[in-house]
Amino acid sequence: MKHVLLLLSAAIITTNANAQKAGKEKTAFQTSSPWRPEIDVRSDVAIVYGPGDRKGMSFQERVDSWRKRGYTTHFMTGIAWGRYDEYFLGKWDGKNHLGIVQVTRDGDSIWHGKNTPYVVPVEGYVDYMKRGVVKKVIDAGINSIYLEEPEFWARAGYSDPFKEEWQKYYGFPWRPQHESPENTYLSNKLKYQLYFNAIKQVSEYAKSYGKSKGMDVKVYIPTHSLVNYSSWQIVSPEASLASLPGIDGYIAQVWTGTSREPTFFNGVEKERVFENAFLEYGSMVSMTAPTGRKMFFLTDPIEDWPRDWSDYKKNYEATFTAKLLYPMVADYEVMPWPERIYTRPYKIANSDEKVLIPKYYSTQMQIMINALNDMPRSDNKVSGNNDIGVLMSNSLMFQRFPTHQGFQDSAFSNFYGQTFPLLKRGVPVQTVHMENLAFANTLKNIKVLVVSYSNMKPNNAKVHEQLADWVRKGGVLIYCGRDDDPYQTVMEWWNTKGKKYKAPSDHLFELLKVNPDDAKNGKTVGKGTFYVLRMNPKELVMQAGEDADYIGLVKDAYENRAKAGRLLFKNFLSLQRGPFDLVSVMDESVGDQSFVISDLVIDLFDPKLPVLTRKEVKPGTQAFLYNLKRAANTKPHVLAAASRVYEEKTTGNSYAFVAKSPVNTINAMRAWLPKAPSKITVLDPKGQAITDAQSEWNAESNTLFLGFNNEPDGVRVKLEW
Repeated sequence: MKHVLLLLSAAIITTNANAQKAGKEKTAFQTSSPWRPEIDVRSDVAIVYGPGDRKGMSFQERVDSWRKRGYTTHFMTGIAWGRYDEYFLGKWDGKNHLGIVQVTRDGDSIWHGKNTPYVVPVEGYVDYMKRGVVKKVIDAGINSIYLEEPEFWARAGYSDPFKEEWQKYYGFPWRPQHESPENTYLSNKLKYQLYFNAIKQVSEYAKSYGKSKGMDVKVYIPTHSLVNYSSWQIVSPEASLASLPGIDGYIAQVWTGTSREPTFFNGVEKERVFENAFLEYGSMVSMTAPTGRKMFFLTDPIEDWPRDWSDYKKNYEATFTAKLLYPMVADYEVMPWPERIYTRPYKIANSDEKVLIPKYYSTQMQIMINALNDMPRSDNKVSGNNDIGVLMSNSLMFQRFPTHQGFQDSAFSNFYGQTFPLLKRGVPVQTVHMENLAFANTLKNIKVLVVSYSNMKPNNAKVHEQLADWVRKGGVLIYCGRDDDPYQTVMEWWNTKGKKYKAPSDHLFELLKVNPDDAKNGKTVGKGTFYVLRMNPKELVMQAGEDADYIGLVKDAYENRAKAGRLLFKNFLSLQRGPFDLVSVMDESVGDQSFVISDLVIDLFDPKLPVLTRKEVKPGTQAFLYNLKRAANTKPHVLAAASRVYEEKTTGNSYAFVAKSPVNTINAMRAWLPKAPSKITVLDPKGQAITDAQSEWNAESNTLFLGFNNEPDGVRVKLEW
């Protein structure tokens, strides 16, 4: 098979390169399965997962099965784990490599599956990823590679390979991270650096080898957000990868499973899926915005853990709305693993009975994901004040585990203490990556910036020079923290090489020439203002009613010092994006009133696609609407559908097209026509009439509803008037 692959590679490369040049790559999904009619999602790209062969099918055959169905094919694999039996079990070089598994203090190995360890990325493993995986994929004619989830668990760091990497990196023997805050900090910085170096080497190899084959290879990193990795106590290179010339973009892996992590607000710990997702997507935008790298947003109609279909649906709507509230991103991974979404049973609510995805939910989901094919970028802003930011850094991941000197940050509350009091009051707070402060545009649109070193530390003195310069030019900076966590005294730049600051913030105070005890009500610095609030942010959310002073301070900073206008408090976020309206109404907010839209709209969360003249969105829910008043209705076209439309043809009195979507699902679609149709023809792939197709004309909107069973080979529709 290997010899056949080499003979065919030139033809395959040419064919696939031409296909990718011709087609757009706006929507995608990832799958380890070959093409099947049940999972024919109809996005632009099928990301084939894993380099290995499957039962009775080679990797090349898996790839070709999707290409034959018209898909551009990309490739994804884990960089920290994967089904690399040939390497781990010794076929690659005659040595067993399971010993590079990440190990905890108790000696427990951390596994992702059978013979699939979370790895310490040693030199031999990196070499295998280059020659054993990436080379094979490029030889198969794929020119977009996704290196998924560079993850090193914070609780790990006790294996012999890690100890050897420590000695090489630091030049002194390994130190157990549980023995001191400094050891923890050093351990996590090394974990960060190991995966940074691994991705740097593998991406450089991919670019170089691709070039030798006449291919322009793109490399992307699918990764959880910095918010989630910090919350889940995982270390990953995150923002630093954006500076690598070998990295072309990211997939923001945000979904119900990450966003439902319980958080504190007003003294209550519970799931806040929409709000968490909004901050997760925001941190991914912040990470890449100044660099111009491509960003795909992901969400998942189900999640990794077994729940019931009702739970999946509710939280899918929340995360889906959150991602669309970032109008500067318009590329999407519409779902991971369609094989588990469409072909595995899950529970019915309040029952132990398991069923395959309900027809109403698959229809709704397909309406939503097909809308993404036409989702435009927009210069519109989310309703509210978009110019208040919270500073983040990769060092958020460095001090999450273990606990030292009794200092706790339960549920990552030092981050949510800075963000939730604002977001829950309808302020679409922005997150700002410290690593991007050198870019001029990073703080260009920020009027008030909140900073705390309670759960992160500045990575160099230049950060404070950049912040001080921004304040002197008119920025308003709020420092929030007691500086009493044990990581304040780790051996770092602020207390070495002649510097003797007790805490990194002391260096910032010195540059601004401000005594923190005198800055509670704001201190003028140049054209700007500096505030100090001596509270750890977690205190603002872990106790009921404790955020009043913080909110009052932000309000004063925004309205009186930044002179940015009125700080608007409300219980919703909304956005108009092309013809789409997006709304999320929050509970635990400034009121419990609903948000009402009184336009002519199609409800895209309803599988029946009803036309409404009034839509009420209640607290704790979201809405995704097609606004017919903003639609470009100049010629017949499909406005919304649980299928993708191809081969459109329009004459003076007819409109025809082909609709494709997975088998065993029901299509619902609404099309705009100049007048009511006098004849509707619906044919199956064999050309036979579908006699049970549903149709209904809505005169107020000039739209026709059609419903019929989906077919991946296409249902032909002709509408005549």
